Amino acid sequence: MVLDKIKQPNDIKKLSPEELETLSKEIRQFMITSLSKTGGHLASNLGSVELTMALHMVMDLPKDKIVWDVGHQSYTHKILTGRKDGFKTLRSYGGMSGFPKPDESPCDAFGSGHSSTSISAGLGLAWAREIKGESYKVVSVIGDGALTGGMALEALNNASAIKQNFVIILNDNNMSISKNVGGMSTQLAKLRTNTGYTGLKEEVTQSLEKIPVYGDKIVARIRRTKSGIKQLFIPGMLFEEMGIMYMGPVDGHDIEAMIKLFNSAFAFPGPVLVHVITHKGKGYRPAELHPSRFHGTQPFDLATGIPLKKKCPGYTDIFSTVMRKSGDKYPDLVGITAAMEDGTGLHRYHNMFPDRFFDVGIAEEHAVTFAAGLAKAGLTPVFAVYSSFLQRAYDQILHDVALQKLHVIFAVDRAGIVGEDGDTHQGIFDLSYLTTIPNLAVLAPKNKWELADMLKFAFSYDGPIAIRYPKGAASVRYRLHRAPIELGKSEELEAGEGILLYAIGSMVDVAEKVRRELLVYGIHVTVTNARFAAPLDKKYLLDAARKYDLIVTMEENVRSGGFGERVEDLLNEAGFQGRTMIVSLPDAFIPHGGRNLLLAENGLDAVTICDRIRRYVEEQRGRD
Repeated sequence: MVLDKIKQPNDIKKLSPEELETLSKEIRQFMITSLSKTGGHLASNLGSVELTMALHMVMDLPKDKIVWDVGHQSYTHKILTGRKDGFKTLRSYGGMSGFPKPDESPCDAFGSGHSSTSISAGLGLAWAREIKGESYKVVSVIGDGALTGGMALEALNNASAIKQNFVIILNDNNMSISKNVGGMSTQLAKLRTNTGYTGLKEEVTQSLEKIPVYGDKIVARIRRTKSGIKQLFIPGMLFEEMGIMYMGPVDGHDIEAMIKLFNSAFAFPGPVLVHVITHKGKGYRPAELHPSRFHGTQPFDLATGIPLKKKCPGYTDIFSTVMRKSGDKYPDLVGITAAMEDGTGLHRYHNMFPDRFFDVGIAEEHAVTFAAGLAKAGLTPVFAVYSSFLQRAYDQILHDVALQKLHVIFAVDRAGIVGEDGDTHQGIFDLSYLTTIPNLAVLAPKNKWELADMLKFAFSYDGPIAIRYPKGAASVRYRLHRAPIELGKSEELEAGEGILLYAIGSMVDVAEKVRRELLVYGIHVTVTNARFAAPLDKKYLLDAARKYDLIVTMEENVRSGGFGERVEDLLNEAGFQGRTMIVSLPDAFIPHGGRNLLLAENGLDAVTICDRIRRYVEEQRGRD
């Protein structure tokens, strides 16, 4: 196999053109087979095989720098830098990450995991190169979906200032995770269909440059004055109007054509954008037909593409059902997503109420303030978003929503440990950053029925409100405990003596397991579902301060600024004489791995918590 010849960076350069064609097929087959066992980001990586190969042919790694936007298209890059064997442990605990990691390889020039960051990072590397007087190539690879992000546009605006070479590869597959929307997508569609412009531009430029003495000056003058020829073929040519040389479009599956164009791009003195057209999911029919489903996939059957593990109803499914049913009841209800229609469960609402659904692209900041505008005009917007993506819009939540007390509902999906996507995607900070914001109510359900009840409460609530819920199967424990949702009110589930387990969200389920474990040792505890991280149930906690010697808070969030610290502060201010025990995640970035394994590794499993409480009880008995 040609793939076996790739042992280390730059080995690809030793291959013949015929071997390169074979290599692209072998890489695709390797990824399809490997990911069918481990899961991972398949469709995006299948589409960028030849693009990555062409870059590796014209660059010297790790000296030269490739910055991957998000990084879920970097699998071919990992293979070509000698990490093929790492795919056996892809996204598993202690194994290879699914995203670029500089501590994994010096060929990963910049760590990534979130969208629209690559141009900013690459521009920083390029400027550092100039300031330090060094010599290396810098490439930022960004998808057309990521180009809708405000940060990418800010970086494009700033990139025109650099006078030395800096190359931006636009990997255009007409997709982000969901299908692209908006003006940027429309502009790129025009560029895709105007291949005649590229050829004419090159012919005119070459002809003018041949004119003795004045040729180069004429070409420079045309570029400075924004050539009228360009406007005839592509009205409003965005990139060159911003001072960035545009090259392309080029077939992203034609290695030879890309090598030629990339070399031309590297020879240009200034910022260049190379427009590459790729096909997401290329080479695997199920992924080509369903690129969104194969963006991030679990292990699947090779022949059919069907997941091997039957999916249990999750919190996202409950949210999806409630939103669809509520659309009829609440004519002012509006659904908003930032390019995550399928992932957040809004696809059914979109199908039923297309006039009240908005996909704003990868633009969380805009989504929040857009929702604020809708709310100000009397509608009830629901912004469904992953926890780790919502943190990008902290200022907008604070300034545009909470300050004005606007009725915006944040459906915060993937809160807590998400597992295999790792540290860039763990939703472990939202209780900390959301509860710092005045006027914002923050809730978390104990099971699937409570999520439905909390959403209905949120629809009728008058003010900003966030409901966080985890990835994975929805809990069915405590089905019969369904007290009405009241602002800032807890729900006592099990009565005990001396010790209170005060848990929120996913940790209520764990608290019940801890209770049963402790019963074996004759320790009877109270289990209470906090429901609200903000506002806290002050009355219940002050009563608890008089009844219990130990109050254990339980949350799937970091400790600093989290639910436990807020409860502890309230109790301390009230003069609580007993002891508090905060069960939380550590103040650290949590790596990739299975969700249950990561919870156990970080002390959020029932056995570890039970042991902590038992040690406390034994200490108290020893003192007595």
